This record gives sequence, C-alpha cells and structure tokens, in this order.
Amino acid sequence: MLSIEGKKWRNWTGNVEGTPHYTMYPETIQDVVEVVELAQKKGKKIRVVGSGHSFTPLVQTEEILVSLDELKGIVNIDAEKMVAEVWAGTKLHDLGKLLEEKGYAQENLGDIDSQSIAGAISTGTHGTGVNFGSLSTQVIEITTVLSTGESIVCSETENFEYWKAFQLSLGMLGIIVKIKLKIIPSYSLVYESEKQSLSTVMNKLEEYKKNRHFEFFVFPYSNEVQVKFTNETTSKGTDLKWHKLKVELLENRMFSLLSKGCKWFPSISKGVSRLSAKAAPNTKIIGPSYEVFATSRTVPFYEMEYSVPSKHMRAVVEEISSLIEKKKYKVHFPIECRYVKGDDIWLSPAYGRDSAYIAVHMYKGMKYAAYFGEVEKIFLKYEGRPHWGKMHTLTYEKLQNIYPELHSFLKMRKSLDETGMFLNPYTEKLFTIMKKS
Repeated sequence: MLSIEGKKWRNWTGNVEGTPHYTMYPETIQDVVEVVELAQKKGKKIRVVGSGHSFTPLVQTEEILVSLDELKGIVNIDAEKMVAEVWAGTKLHDLGKLLEEKGYAQENLGDIDSQSIAGAISTGTHGTGVNFGSLSTQVIEITTVLSTGESIVCSETENFEYWKAFQLSLGMLGIIVKIKLKIIPSYSLVYESEKQSLSTVMNKLEEYKKNRHFEFFVFPYSNEVQVKFTNETTSKGTDLKWHKLKVELLENRMFSLLSKGCKWFPSISKGVSRLSAKAAPNTKIIGPSYEVFATSRTVPFYEMEYSVPSKHMRAVVEEISSLIEKKKYKVHFPIECRYVKGDDIWLSPAYGRDSAYIAVHMYKGMKYAAYFGEVEKIFLKYEGRPHWGKMHTLTYEKLQNIYPELHSFLKMRKSLDETGMFLNPYTEKLFTIMKKS
C-alpha cells in the first residue's frame, strides 16, 4: 500500500486545501483495516477523499487522508437481480463504460461524472428528473470498515438500523469499501437543447417535467433560458465527437476566456451573460446513457446549491433573477435548475419531499459572498436545504430544524465512532460535535 507523508491536497477548484501527515492509497479491504489500525495506534483522525469535487472542507485534514483510487472496478454483476457490486473508488465515468460493455447502465447520473461512486453517494450527488432520486437511492448495500477495524454490511435486510445513515454519510461513519447498485439494461438517450424565453419556461414547467430528464439554465440580465430535455430512444446514435468538441471549444475554452475577462473587468459580466445566452446552442444528440448524461466542466467556479420543495421552483428562480438585476451583481454564470424525486435518507436534501435543486455559481477568484448570501436568504425563505458538497453558511442550530433526522444521524454516528476517528475540524464545527465525543 502506497503511503506518502506531507503531500499537499486541494479540491478541484482550489478553494480548500491541506497537507495531511499521511496520504494513503489502500488496494484491498485489509489495507483499509491497516489504515484504521494505524490511526488507532497514532491517535490520528481519518478523512476519505474521492475526486475532490466538493466545495466545502469535508475532507480537509492535517492527519490521515485516504484515497480509494486503487479500490476500483466491478466486483460482480448479478444478472438475475440486476445488481452490480463495485469497489468504492470507482469513478463514475469508468463505471458507465464498464457497465455498458456488459450490457447494463445506471438509471440516472449527474452532469459531472468524475466523482468516485462512494464520494457521490456520501455527499448526495444527483441528476435531474422527477422520477429519479439522488445516486444514493440507487444503492442497495454498502460495506464499510468502522473505527474498530471491523467490516459491516448494511442494507434494507442487514443491519437495517444503520441503513438510512449510511446511504448519505459525509464519510463520518467509516470507510466505504464496496457498494451494490441497482442497474438496468443499457439504453440510449436523445438529448435536445434549445433557447426559450424565461416566461415560456416558467409557464410550461409542469409540461416539461414530463420528460424523463429536464433541466434549464437561466442567464442573468437576459430573458433567455437554455432548456435541456433528455429521453430514452431506440434511434441510431449520432457521432458524439463533434458535440464534445463544441462543448470543449464553446463551454470550456471560450467561456474560460470570457470568465477571465469578467474577473479582470467585473463590469462586463452583464454583457457576457447576455452573450452566453445568445451563444447557447440548439443541439440534438443520441448516444449511450452514460455518455449523454455527462458534460465536461473545466472552468473553475464556486457553487452554492439548495433543494427546495418542487412547488417552489418558479418562485425561487424568479426571485433570484430579480435580485441579480436589483443588486446589479457581477455574475455571468447561469442559474442551474433541476428536479429530484423525494426519498427517506436521513441527510438527503430531498428527504420527505419531491425537490427542485437550484444552483448559483461564480467564477473562481471573483467576489461571491454578497451574491451567495442574498440568494441563500431566498432559499431559506422557501424551506431550502443545502447540498452538503456545495457552499453554504448554515450552522447546526439551523440544520437541525431543516433536516428532521439529523439528530438520529448524529446519535448513530456517535454509537459507531465513539472516538470521532472519522471527523475533521469542519464536521466537528458544523455539527457541534465535541472533540472527545
């Protein structure tokens, strides 16, 4: 097992970093057990990193950082039960390809596929579609190494008392090593993107939600919206190389140059947003589901995303749009809007309700605090719950009122990890956990 001392770590956008005493790369479950034993022996805490796609300091540590990059691939596929068992460090883009090769797929994915499967479910990663929950809802079994070094299997039928905590755990219960997922036969998707007016989209939300997947992007200082519809199809696939090239040139390289311009001259942000709206392409592509879901994202940004009850989508979007124009915020990133089916997972932002997920962004290096702060007030006005991997300012005092089962989760955490091995300063502060709890 590879172990590196003093290796600096930072998340993908560079707003969180740290220098762990040890960075360890286990290749087997026994290696993971040995990491836990080392932590016990040296009195160290452990945080586990996936791909570093969270904007919050969930994995920031100066003690032991564990990467699961070497625990990757498919363990087994049960064709009769339609279940795939995978190693926790498997990246979503690799998993999609591996499943496709065997004739299977996941029912839904988010728009970024660079996360590890364990990291994705541990933070509540989601896609869009009123009939689909977050990725955590696809999970039917999780194998975890606890702070004692013991391995535990949790599911609907085994150790069920822990199940709803493990489905979305922020890495606070142990080190996830294996995951069983529900899978379906591989399928193709047709993705269509077009521009419409904001009023048209707002008036047709109920109609548009009937698509298998529907999302839209509202461009500040513009009346234009990019709408995206994705549905199953049996039609022949298109060559995705040209589409991916356009995304790289327009949405990454060109947008990167424009974003740098906004950073240097914030006053042009309004014009850049309008230009981006005009440049949003009308697109139609067909391909394997895992390729159509994912979009390349290389422009660094800060992001805040909240879940609100689905019925509030229109009100929240319109208030954020009005706020931007009233306050004249220097923002050129669109407002991203998606739908997610409700679930019963304790720490899920969609717990107990069908949800609208709404995200705001700011280019890395530009001032975002005032903008995010005012938008957050709107989210909270409409019963908002923050995405755990995105920026927010909430403390335990507020979190306990909006996550009904937070107390149950924290009680479970203490019973499984009495010494707090899997905590860091951020999680201790966020949930007001005493350091010797």
